Parts: sequence; structure tokens; C-alpha cells
Amino acid sequence: MKKVAEVKALDGYKLWLRYADGVEGVVDLSAHMGKGVYAIWEDPREFAKAHIGPSGEIAWNEQLDMDADALYLKLTGKKPEDIFPRLHKLTTSC
Repeated sequence: MKKVAEVKALDGYKLWLRYADGVEGVVDLSAHMGKGVYAIWEDPREFAKAHIGPSGEIAWNEQLDMDADALYLKLTGKKPEDIFPRLHKLTTSC
């Protein structure tokens, strides 16, 4: 699991993330805004509540969070097997 060291909510429904391995950058989440559970973000103050949750996820409240690994993949453009070597072994052995 990739560990988030810091998160900041930015304007335009973007997050700046810094991971423990030094990777950092901005992820655009605006495509989610207003859809399903993300309807809460229609109030920009709710989006601004982004924080690192108790299990390392990016959370806004007890009902809404995002997986840190999924955000890492989005940020870096990597594939799951690039950051999870065991997954690569499973996909090549089949």
C-alpha cells in the first residue's frame, strides 16, 4: 500500500498529494463532482475537508473516502502490476 504523507484540497476539485516515497502531484477529481456519493462536493467546503483517514485512505467524512493506491495510480499513470509485484507474477503465470 502506498502511504499518503500529506493531502491538500485545491480549487476545481483537485487534490495535491505527497506520498511517503516522495511522489507528489495533483489529481483532478472534478469528473466525480455531483455524481452519487460525490454530490456532497457541490458545497466546496465539503471537498475542502479532505484528510488522511485512519487506514491511510483519503477521506472527507465517515461515508466518503478514496483508496490511496488508486489515487497513486491516477497520479503516476502506472498500472496496478507496476506497484504490486505479486500481482504481476499472478498475471504472467496464468
